[in-house]
Amino acid sequence: MRTTQLGRASQRASAPACGRRRVVSCSARVVAEPPSSKTGPIILDGQVLHSITPERLALVSTLGSFVENEVQPLLKPVEKCWQPADFLPPSEDPYFLDQVLELRKRTEGLPDEYIVTFVGDMITEEALPTYMAMLNTLDGVRDETGAAATPWAKWTREWTAEENRHGDVMNKYMYLTGRCNMKSIELTIQNLIGSGMDPKTENNPYLGFVYTSFQERATKISHGNTARHALEHGDELLAKICGSIASDEGRHEIAYQRIVEKLYEKDPDGAVLAFADMMRKQIVMPAHLMDDGEHSIKNPGRNLFADFSTVAERSGVYTAFDYADIMEFLIKKWKVADRSHESGDAAEAQEYLVKLPDRIRKLSERAAARKSKAKTAKTQFSWIFNRTLDV
Repeated sequence: MRTTQLGRASQRASAPACGRRRVVSCSARVVAEPPSSKTGPIILDGQVLHSITPERLALVSTLGSFVENEVQPLLKPVEKCWQPADFLPPSEDPYFLDQVLELRKRTEGLPDEYIVTFVGDMITEEALPTYMAMLNTLDGVRDETGAAATPWAKWTREWTAEENRHGDVMNKYMYLTGRCNMKSIELTIQNLIGSGMDPKTENNPYLGFVYTSFQERATKISHGNTARHALEHGDELLAKICGSIASDEGRHEIAYQRIVEKLYEKDPDGAVLAFADMMRKQIVMPAHLMDDGEHSIKNPGRNLFADFSTVAERSGVYTAFDYADIMEFLIKKWKVADRSHESGDAAEAQEYLVKLPDRIRKLSERAAARKSKAKTAKTQFSWIFNRTLDV
């Protein structure tokens, strides 16, 4: 899962007036009381929690058969899935070391920019526990026991199982290349999982599935581009790995987009308001809190995620223009411009969404023009043994 950060456009205040809050202050944090019909909104760390209305929560509860019949079939049976071992030298093979040497020779042509981009994507995939936890914060769809037999719970676990293969194969492949400082990468992964993420989805499945619809498409684009670049640099096997991951993300993208499409069918006002809300907040990359523990020390004033994103953008793996293209794709996919809405707020959200991709493209063009004139900085990346890249 991935996307770059953009400059913030107009963003609505997520918290209601203070007089409507019923919370208990604890130091700098705000700790919410348990929800009830008599309390006001729950506010935690500046955002509303459990923001879905009872009516919309009831609607989500009716979609179990839809998930079972239209979403779960997009997952492949385990026996038909590729596994990391399908792409890696078999360690039991007597010629294993010879195959590793061939792999290392093949990857000598990968430039450092590619390695950093690939590693950043790999670290993002390795933070999978965070993404499963995020899905299980969503009201009405979470796995209440850890092994619940509901369609929503089964989807989350089986989606996670398919995703788990991605980080595994990427990590093992990079380990065998000898091109990376694996301990630094492992520290980054542990720090990232420990830091978590906050996509601003408010425990609201409407918001959560807009987020995942966007992120899965972004990930598909990113892995598709790393596949193309690997082929250009002479590593056909790595291209197959990245392409296989992109194919998985393509199926997952369709699954989440079907869910939002169903919400549009049942509740067009609620769906368009959720879509606009997430676009106003902006879709943050799941790995925006990545930290290797040394990047900002060796490169004072710099941020690891921001520098990784710059390298990825300059490499053409994922750019702000891709962000705009994804928005435009979803607007067409969900027929946003063609729908009728009952409330004025929903009609306003519809108008905002339809205009947004062009607005983002203009902002991106200006940002690109500024970057082209700005001086680059030599920045060390611990992932490649502190070799420097221009950012």
